Amino acid sequence: MENNENNIDLEDRLIETIDENGNIITFELYDIVEVDEQEYALLLPTEQDEDAEDDDDEIVLMRLTKKGDDYLFETIEDDDEFNKVAAYVESMDEEETAEDEE
Repeated sequence: MENNENNIDLEDRLIETIDENGNIITFELYDIVEVDEQEYALLLPTEQDEDAEDDDDEIVLMRLTKKGDDYLFETIEDDDEFNKVAAYVESMDEEETAEDEE
């Protein structure tokens, strides 16, 4: 997925990005998390790929930066950075699950 600059209000939960093939993909903004003073967007695809086997839990992570009044959603290219953010999100999910069980 490419970088995508959007003039959005983060209260508006729908985000459109352009993939490497030029296709527009719409996501719902699920949450924004901060890891090491950098914000990341957790995005849920609004349309499921019919050929995909199990997309029920698919969350797309993108780096989020503000540029003036616009937000820039960037693909996380660095594996270490991606793994760190993914681990943080997973730990958040585990904490919520533990709280729900109590």
